[in-house]
Amino acid sequence: MRANVTGQIAKLPTLSRQQLLDLWQKLCRRAAPNGMRRERMIPFLAYRIQERAYGGLKPSTLSHLRRISRSLERSKSSTELILRPRAKAGTRMVRHWRGEAHEVVVTQSGYEYRRGSYRSLSEIARKITGTRWSGPAFFGLNKADSGQGRRDA
Repeated sequence: MRANVTGQIAKLPTLSRQQLLDLWQKLCRRAAPNGMRRERMIPFLAYRIQERAYGGLKPSTLSHLRRISRSLERSKSSTELILRPRAKAGTRMVRHWRGEAHEVVVTQSGYEYRRGSYRSLSEIARKITGTRWSGPAFFGLNKADSGQGRRDA
């Protein structure tokens, strides 16, 4: 199998633009982006050949890329992107608020707080405080926050 993959990739630079476009259609099940140069198609096709032979990205990597994409979609006017790595599953966060300890556990699909499942820390912060908080700020995960989110109100 590896020899076949290596051979397919080695053959890519010898293909015509039309052959590359046809291969793109076959491998990606859609047409290549309009105006894409032949030289740019080759690495994408090489990756796709390997992906089909050996498997794609890990689910955690795909999730991280989707979060980046959603962040970019929400802030199209901003050229600055804040990439906040997500805590690993099993990580426990404790926040003291008004004399009470609140423990959150990171899961594969989000967060667990008091036997409930949540998609975001902000949902949990709102449940605890009754007001709109940034979850990462509330739990002290923002570097720029410099500890403000850790104070009891």
